[in-house]
Amino acid sequence: MSSVPEEVPQPRLSAEYKKTRWAGLSSMAVAFISDGMEGGLINTLFPVIMDALALPLGALGVLSSISKYARMLFGTLWSMLADRFGRKKILILVTGIWGLWTIGVGFAQNYTQLLILYSIAVIGTVAGEPIANGLLRDMFEDDERGKAYGTMRSVSSLGSLVLTPVIGRLANIPDGWRIGMFIMAGTSILSGILIALFVKEPPKGKVDETDPEAGRFNIKDVGTLLKTPTVLLLAVQLLFITSLVLFAFMVTFFVKARGWDTPRAAVLNSVFFGGFMLSSFIGGFLGDMFERKMGPKGRITLMQLYLVGFAIMTFLMTQIDWGQGFMAYVIVFLTGLVGSIGFSGCVLPMVASVVEPKYSATAFALLFSFIQGAISATMMLAIAPLTKTLSLVQIMLYLVVIPYAVNAVFWFLFYKFYPKDVAALKAKLAAAQ
Repeated sequence: MSSVPEEVPQPRLSAEYKKTRWAGLSSMAVAFISDGMEGGLINTLFPVIMDALALPLGALGVLSSISKYARMLFGTLWSMLADRFGRKKILILVTGIWGLWTIGVGFAQNYTQLLILYSIAVIGTVAGEPIANGLLRDMFEDDERGKAYGTMRSVSSLGSLVLTPVIGRLANIPDGWRIGMFIMAGTSILSGILIALFVKEPPKGKVDETDPEAGRFNIKDVGTLLKTPTVLLLAVQLLFITSLVLFAFMVTFFVKARGWDTPRAAVLNSVFFGGFMLSSFIGGFLGDMFERKMGPKGRITLMQLYLVGFAIMTFLMTQIDWGQGFMAYVIVFLTGLVGSIGFSGCVLPMVASVVEPKYSATAFALLFSFIQGAISATMMLAIAPLTKTLSLVQIMLYLVVIPYAVNAVFWFLFYKFYPKDVAALKAKLAAAQ
């Protein structure tokens, strides 16, 4: 059996390029930190923003939905612009230059201004993930992608781990949330500078030499992608990936439902991200290991173990009051430690294993910008009226714990289709060489 990966022919990735790609990955991870923490700042400091601007509790759901709708509507648009003008150039624009809008958010004086300025700001930040995911797919071979995706998420989680308690302390400063927005703007601008210095576009593969549209987002390819059973199943299972509800409401949950003050709840949130950082890294290695041991079915098995584990841990974290002592920190950390195993170790590498290189940009944008964005945004909007009839404890049970348990059962369908789709793609790429 040849050791040369089918998806990305090894000869096109020189030894010199391989030495520089990890610096590029780290640079893009800073953009992920900026993207995640801009929304994370809203989530972390919402209790004080709510008091400062007289916002209703449901406003957090509305604000959280904005970034999700932006991801759905503009994620694919940014991907198309990246294909036309260059992925690196667009990343510099949306991470470095667009960060100036976040400074404007820090000057908002009321709910309307906050909505408008925050909406504009997140239009740019949502571009980082789909473009970076497509770049990583081309920068690393199949047997390294789990490690690459896991490292990317781990580095970004580390940034959240460091910044979250710092942001939480801003709750003790008058208008501290505004200072937080300025910090996020600086992080975004820094990421643009790092990307300009260290990210190098990977050389094109053989398929690109015969097809000028290869690797670019193309709405016409959506129908072709959805004919692949694994892609269709991945799209459906996104209905049950509801962890964004937990991420958005975690600090508010512990403040309103468990009686923590905002700075200590922010520290608790950073403990979660400490586990999440390790989870992303461990998940990437576990995914690659399960595939080596069990073949294509390995990632499916790991995903089911992850889904069950996360359902159990979120139940323990949200449905039982552990007080404000040591055990609360342990449970939250263990929940984070499970939290990212499936995405970095299973979902992202699986997409790369069943989708032809020329469709990769479209696949990532379709699944994780448009479909996941639409589902998440609709769910976050639905929380606003739910807060009037359900407690936050009940919302966590119905919108986080139960969907993950259901998803673990749904993933049995992948055993039938995923191995066949992997084999079909390998055969097709081998025949084309």
